[in-house]
Amino acid sequence: MTNIGIIGAGKIAGVMARTIRLMNEAGNTSVRLYGIASRSCQKAESFARENGVEHAFSSYELMVREPEINLVYIATPHSHHYEHAKLCLAHGKHVLCEKAFTVNASQAKEIVKLAEEKRLLVAEGIWTRYQPMRKIINDIIFSGIVGEAKMLTANLGYELTKKERVMKPELAGGALLDVGVYALNFAEMIFGKADSVHAVCEKNEFGVDVNDSYTLIYEKENRMAVLCASALARSDRYGMIHCTNGYIQVENINNPQAVRVFDASYTLIKELRCPPQLTGYEYEVIESCEAIAAGRTECVSMPHAEIVHMMELMDEIRRQFGVQYQHE
Repeated sequence: MTNIGIIGAGKIAGVMARTIRLMNEAGNTSVRLYGIASRSCQKAESFARENGVEHAFSSYELMVREPEINLVYIATPHSHHYEHAKLCLAHGKHVLCEKAFTVNASQAKEIVKLAEEKRLLVAEGIWTRYQPMRKIINDIIFSGIVGEAKMLTANLGYELTKKERVMKPELAGGALLDVGVYALNFAEMIFGKADSVHAVCEKNEFGVDVNDSYTLIYEKENRMAVLCASALARSDRYGMIHCTNGYIQVENINNPQAVRVFDASYTLIKELRCPPQLTGYEYEVIESCEAIAAGRTECVSMPHAEIVHMMELMDEIRRQFGVQYQHE
């Protein structure tokens, strides 16, 4: 049995609580939502009542001292992930941390090193890495049904101007770490690690990126990925894989719901829908629990090397943007 505690009582924590409840209702008794921790006792107790959580904790420190808890899901803003992951690991807790994993690669490397030294799991909860649609999409591409994939485009954007965690530099805000991370992961799950990146952005009045463009270059394969991310406008969220004899369309790179294949005459020749989901978060929970049971410190779907690499890639993009956070 994996007893899970959640740090942070916001919207994303509610999704995880619902996920675990649905897993239990579906017959999965290997996971249990044991606790919720918030800086506000009232907020923790309210969250516990609304989501059927057994125990409410008025501080993160109190929860990580609870011996019954095995795994902590970190659902705070990514500006605080480094601090909270260190807190959990210091108290012997396995960690599943919401994306973006940390603010920068230096923080990510330190967390990964600490987890490996303590033989504790640390995983990044970027759900698209764990979902079965990842394999479905790649199987279609690698089948060669419309030839060789040579170019990829993808976008993800939402109107997020009312969210301080996205708009403010002191919270490591910007489109990149909030939504751009999904576009980058989508491209690299399909094409692998890029040889280089070229990036430009528009910034808000506080100096964080709000409209982004990233171009990934794959020199040996003659491939390119052109990606857009926005915190100002809602996008269609499509991922398009352009091949020598047709193209492949992925509906919603933030949670793929369908993949459609078109031939060279623009005729739909194949369509596969996403397998039924509870919420889509169940896969990262299952894989984290399996890794813990096997004594592993990382998940196969998002290993430590990939976590660090993605943070290094985003560091380089921010360098090109000229965006630096106050605490760096």
